[in-house]
Order: sequence, then C-alpha cells, then structure tokens
Amino acid sequence: MRRDRLTIGLVFMLPLIQLLLFGYAVQTEVKHIPTVVFDQSMSDESRSLLDTFAASGYFDVHYAVNSYQAVNDMIDSGKAKVGIIFPPEYEKEVKRGGSAQVQVLVDASDNMVANQAMATASSIGMLKSQQVIAAKLHMDMNQLPYDIRVRAWYNPDGITAYYMVPGILGIIVTMSMVMMTSMSLVREREKGTLEQLIVTPVKSFELMIGKIIPYIFLGYIQITVALLVGVLAFGVPIRGSLLELYLLTLFFITASLGLGIMVSNLAKTQMQAFQMSFFLMLPSIMLSGFLFPRDAMPKIIYYLSYVIPLTYYLDIIRGIVLKGIGFSYLIGQVVSLLIFSIVFLIISILKFQKKIV
Repeated sequence: MRRDRLTIGLVFMLPLIQLLLFGYAVQTEVKHIPTVVFDQSMSDESRSLLDTFAASGYFDVHYAVNSYQAVNDMIDSGKAKVGIIFPPEYEKEVKRGGSAQVQVLVDASDNMVANQAMATASSIGMLKSQQVIAAKLHMDMNQLPYDIRVRAWYNPDGITAYYMVPGILGIIVTMSMVMMTSMSLVREREKGTLEQLIVTPVKSFELMIGKIIPYIFLGYIQITVALLVGVLAFGVPIRGSLLELYLLTLFFITASLGLGIMVSNLAKTQMQAFQMSFFLMLPSIMLSGFLFPRDAMPKIIYYLSYVIPLTYYLDIIRGIVLKGIGFSYLIGQVVSLLIFSIVFLIISILKFQKKIV
C-alpha cells in the first residue's frame, strides 16, 4: 500500500472530500426559496403578511410582477419556486373580518422544496389568523384554548449536518472497505502474486485474516479523520462514549471487509470488482435509512433493508453520537453485524479454498 500512492490518497482524501461535500451541500431544510409576488391589494395588510413570509427566512421575495401570466412565466422559467398572489379585495376582507384569501403557487417539480414551502406557508397563515382572532377577542396569545408545546430531542434546531455527517461516515467506511478490499485481492490475482501466497504453508483462513487486519486499521483511520472533520467543521456533538463507538464500529468494518472479500472471490478482473462493489453501494445508500426513512418504505423493501449491514451501523453511530446511548440499547444491531461478519467470512474462505483446489 505504501507503494500505491493512489490507495493512500483515497484512504485520507475520500472521507475529507465526501464529508465536506455532502455536509455542506445536502440540506433537508430548504430556506431562501426564490419567490415572486403579485400584489393587487397594495395595502398595509398585504405588506404585513408579505413581511412575515420574508422574515421567516424560507421565502426570498426577489420579484414583484403585475399579472398572473407574469407569475406563471417566472415559475415556468425556474427563476421563482413560489408565487404569492393577493386579490384586490384583500384589505377589505381583512377589515371586514371575513376570510381574506391569499393564493400561494408552489413549483412541485422539486418535491423537497415544495413540501417545505407548503408547510411553512400554511404555518404562517395559521399564525397570522391566531393573532387576528386574539386581537378581536382581546385574548392573550399565551393563553390560547389549546396550548400544545412541542419539544424536539437530540437535534432541537433541526441542523441537517448533525443527522447527515454520521450517516456519511458509514457510507465512507462501506465504500472504502468493500471497494478497496475487493479490488486489491483481484489486482494481486491478476499480477500473479496471490498464487505465490497460495503455494506457501499459509492456510486459507490465515491468508484472509492477514488481508483483513490492515484494512481494519485503515477503517479506523478514516473514522477518526471523519469524526474530526464532523466536530471541527460542522460542530457535530458526540454525546456518547467514543470508546463504545470505536468498539462497535469493529463489527461494521469486519462485515464490510467480509463483503469485499466475497466480491473479490466472485470477480475475475478489477473492473468487475469495481462494478460489483458499486452495485452493492446503491442499495446501501438508498435503503439503509441514510437518505430516506425506512418506515415510509413499502413493506417488502423495508424487510429487504435488514440484509444491508449499513442499516444497523446507522442506528449505532447516530445513537451514540446524537442520543448518547450505549451498548445496552444496541445489542440487536451488534449481533446482526456479528452474524454478517461471520457469514461473509465463512463464505469467502470456502470459496477461496475451492479456487485453491
């Protein structure tokens, strides 16, 4: 590996680049949505509501137009994602005490932006309605009929990096361990150096262990680098025990390495090993709960995600880093990863023995 500068570069640069790229770029909370306004009322009431939209931080009013068609054109062109339209009688309806309607058009071609915009717009409308009702009834807003108080645990500010960075760390370890292990063994087979090891007295399981141990250390190096970046660059809190995190990570690393060795036994060339490893990465990213909640998946896909090691490691690392829980809460995940490690390594050793014969 010291002679392979590309491998060494990947070991250190891969976690840095991926963490910085995904940590800054991937945001589930969408703010500063470009907004166009068609205000036919031009009143204090419409400006007050518009100021509330702008003050929320979710809507940036960049454009003011004079027709419905202009609003449609702005949304069609992509210059604006949201259009707010005030009718001419808006001020009259507000002062009369009627239901003053405001139309909010949302470009739903981007589902994440659309959901955020619709939820925030509805919340702003409800808040303004409560203020008007309270003013008419001379009520104290702190003494509304229903006092529902919501408290968010573990990530009260909803910071995306706190949720994403631990998941990215699991993706980095999976990608590195599976790809590097599978391709390194295939590369040795192509160069003929693996056959030189086969003719030595070294047993097959000893050879497999010898191939795994160096990558375990590399995996820990990547995890350490990724945690440092997460804490220093994104301020991710580590509420649990680092010792427990490192100990439980061992099971995930061995499971990923076992999967990589199994791929190397099936692949004939480095290109095949790369393609097979990449094929295994897609389900890990899509189905493990890294990007999408598993509870929202169809039942058959939900149960299929149980055969992905990353599914269990995400529970471990997010549980320790964000929740501060320990081994007693994560026994099921650890046992599952241990089973994966044993099964993958046994299959790899048996497959390797057949190739020796």
